[in-house]
Amino acid sequence: MTQEPMIAIVDDDEGVRISMASLVRSLGYRARTYASGADFLGDALDREPAVMISDIRMPGMNGDELQARLLAAGRCFPIIFLTAYSTEAVKKRVLDAGAVCLLSKPADGETIIRCIEEALDGVHATRRDVDAVT
Repeated sequence: MTQEPMIAIVDDDEGVRISMASLVRSLGYRARTYASGADFLGDALDREPAVMISDIRMPGMNGDELQARLLAAGRCFPIIFLTAYSTEAVKKRVLDAGAVCLLSKPADGETIIRCIEEALDGVHATRRDVDAVT
């Protein structure tokens, strides 16, 4: 039996974490929530997610810094960013670094679902490519 993908949700706003986790679980996926990038890094080493949904602007480590740390450590999984403070520079930086989507808060559920599905399709395609090589 295959376990459903785990979606990590990193946001300093508890309400966002709760609603996002509820949405993810309604799709049949597992959800783990983290109040900060540091909390995620401290816990996720043994629980690498299939996809991460993260706020950009958080106290301490911001979302694009978290993305940079993950890439530097060779941990590459799809990231969906949410932000209430989007700029073209931030958008370019996170998308160029491989983020799947950058959504403005509040994002509607259908758009978030579409981004999660796109991210998971990319994960599955990568796994199929690796399986074909081995």
